[in-house]
Amino acid sequence: MRNERLRALLLERGKTLDQLAAHAQVDAKTVERWITRGRLPYRRHRFEVASFLGVDESYIWPDALGRDEVSVVSESEIVAVWPHRSEVPRDLWGHLFSQSEREIGVLVYSGLFVSEDAGIQKIFKQKAAAGVRVRILLGDPDSQAVADRGEDEGVGDARAAKIRNALAMYRPLRSVEGVEFRFHRTVLYNSIYRADDQVLVNTHLFGVTAAHAPVWHLRKLPAGELASLYIDSFEQVWETATPVDGA
Repeated sequence: MRNERLRALLLERGKTLDQLAAHAQVDAKTVERWITRGRLPYRRHRFEVASFLGVDESYIWPDALGRDEVSVVSESEIVAVWPHRSEVPRDLWGHLFSQSEREIGVLVYSGLFVSEDAGIQKIFKQKAAAGVRVRILLGDPDSQAVADRGEDEGVGDARAAKIRNALAMYRPLRSVEGVEFRFHRTVLYNSIYRADDQVLVNTHLFGVTAAHAPVWHLRKLPAGELASLYIDSFEQVWETATPVDGA
């Protein structure tokens, strides 16, 4: 059976069989057989092909790995875990964002500690100037989801006030080209901080403020699924969110 996904990706990326073959260090006829006969490459070649085309290996060859193998790879995506966000090394946040080359994403209700950090704001501005897409999702302070979260944390209207405060702190960034702000109205199960294929996930617990909830540091790996779940979730929230006026 033909591998139409691989064929389509080559066309979409404007790449040739010879270019892919050179990258994977195989003969062009081998690549042709991967497409026309649906041959399954060795794992090292699947990794090279996926890297060359900028997609997950599982997209091109969805049946290549068994669930046990996917689970092992996904577990390897966990870089570190902290029981409380307050215990994450302070310089890790800036270091994470400073490594980005394509995408920076922040999904929070207020994320006040990020907006108050002049160093992180400077990184966002520099990265946007370098062509990195910077997207910041804040909770809509007038939404029911934010009101409910304030009640859950026992802070009431202070949650909405923190969001407005964060937006005010972001004022220097709101006119920077390449930095986008949106309000979301979703129930926030996790705060997500993304830099390309790395993610810091601040989980949320009933009755516990975000600063005291656990944080996972994930790094996306080919065929892994854990980091992708949070990256995809960010994208879904972004699509439902609305631009912040004046941003």
